[in-house]
Amino acid sequence: MKKKVKFLIGRIKAGRLGEMWRQTLWIYQYARHYWLTMIFYTLLGMVGTVIALLTSLVSKDLVDIITGHQTGEIVKTFSIMIGLNVGTTFLNQISEYASTYLSLKVDSEIKADIFSKILVTDWESLTTYHTGDLLTRWGSDASAISNGILNFVPNAIIYIFRFVSAFAMVIYYDPSFAIFAFLGMPVSLLLSKTLLNRMVNNNKRSAAMGAKMSGFNQETFSNIQTIKAFDLIRLYIARLKQLQKEYIAMRLDFQKMSMGTSLLLSTVALLVSYASYGWGIYRVFSNAISYGTMTMFLSLSGTLTGTLHNLTSLVPTIIALTTSAGRLMDIIEMPREDYSQNDAVDTFFQTHKSNGISLSVKDLDYAYHNGTQVFAGASLEAHPHEVVALVGPSGEGKTTMIRLILSLMRSQNGTAELGAGTDTIPLTPSTRRLFSYVPQGNTMFSGTIAENMRNVKPDATDDEIIDALKLSCAWDFVDKLPDKIHSIIKERGGGFSEGQAQRLSIARALLRHSPILLLDEATSALDVATERKVLKNIMADEYPRTCIVTTHRPSVLNICKRVYAIRDRKCVILNEEEIDEMVRGF
Repeated sequence: MKKKVKFLIGRIKAGRLGEMWRQTLWIYQYARHYWLTMIFYTLLGMVGTVIALLTSLVSKDLVDIITGHQTGEIVKTFSIMIGLNVGTTFLNQISEYASTYLSLKVDSEIKADIFSKILVTDWESLTTYHTGDLLTRWGSDASAISNGILNFVPNAIIYIFRFVSAFAMVIYYDPSFAIFAFLGMPVSLLLSKTLLNRMVNNNKRSAAMGAKMSGFNQETFSNIQTIKAFDLIRLYIARLKQLQKEYIAMRLDFQKMSMGTSLLLSTVALLVSYASYGWGIYRVFSNAISYGTMTMFLSLSGTLTGTLHNLTSLVPTIIALTTSAGRLMDIIEMPREDYSQNDAVDTFFQTHKSNGISLSVKDLDYAYHNGTQVFAGASLEAHPHEVVALVGPSGEGKTTMIRLILSLMRSQNGTAELGAGTDTIPLTPSTRRLFSYVPQGNTMFSGTIAENMRNVKPDATDDEIIDALKLSCAWDFVDKLPDKIHSIIKERGGGFSEGQAQRLSIARALLRHSPILLLDEATSALDVATERKVLKNIMADEYPRTCIVTTHRPSVLNICKRVYAIRDRKCVILNEEEIDEMVRGF
């Protein structure tokens, strides 16, 4: 017997219920912070239930007074009923306002928490998800969690309290009516297992489809210039219509299941209601109860049936809730970046910032998750007041090396560290605060030029911003703008050319005054003369900055201290002849 019980428990843990239980425990980690809120909301609901039941009792007395089955003051009783109805209305408004306020507050706090956790999730793992999928999970799924935390447990308690209290009243006045409250339960129990599996699958399909739609929309609007340039408008409209067709088919499939279930349950509810009416009429004609009591029983019968329906409706709620939790857990439970060395990095920087900091990579191995080997024993170094170049054809690993240096990726072997004399510290996510980074492409945010600059140095003065713009050769065009550094930059750097946006990005990186500057093809949109001028300005700057440049253009290699070429998965130092040959062949 024990073996069978253990086997059954094991099957549950390994199956759907076990998965839902783990997801519920995860939700509890958030829910426990809001227990006072849930108690308040629950008490409001329970008070509303008590008022509703008192209204049924007063209504019974009023009917009995009118029909002569009971003596009493009709005006007083009627006034009490009006007062209870007004109180119910007032309480409902308070409850709705409180629910809205608390829901918004909880939603904001949970989203902020999940947002912060996503941002410190391992970058390489995070890139396996589409941006649209991440947005859907963070937006819709997080909102589902916050709504569920506030509503599910309180509503479950309220519905159970409402059912028990209404059932107790029925038992007190006429136990024979109690049987009608349970007539529909066998049907619900028979449907529960089938509905559970189908609801879980439907919720997963719906979430996946929502993510697909969100991803399509996000990519389309982000690349609308490319779509127009390639005359792909009709293609993308057709793709949208196809996605909409798939979505409609999915929703109609869900609706068919919902219609069948609702039709069956509604039929059962109607049969129960009519049975209650028939039994009530019989009891009145047999003088077992009064008209007022029958009215109260019919009202309570509706309450019992409705409450059972509400309790049943919590099943899809918990399924949707756990499905959302599972989708968020997929991301939140991925490896986190380690920022435990923040204090050590700050101390290291304060100790050595006046003389600068060197970068050293030795015997580094890295392979992608698919097994593709990018580096095998790669080494390079760069020191303060140096510009070091990393060259090679596109796709050979230049950007991968930058990401390894920034600890966005983790090498399988080798060492990578920052050093000053004999003092060293390994590269970790904590050491990113010592880097300024200018990646490929347009990385400016919407807002003013000054706001973009102060993203990396909030206390920067206007003069400091202008000095950085001069170093990056951006002040030449910014000075001609009507609002100068307060000029607006549109989304994705709109309003400026690629070359101008690159110079603004370089200025932002220089303004941060980090000891190490990484330029990843950051001058690709500049003409050769401007590119050389920007790099010479960086070299001439008194700040002890270590600069690493990745480029596929050899036009600036002659002004670099060292040039590394990626060959045979290693970083090989080029001699002057090899550099001159590259420059001549460009």
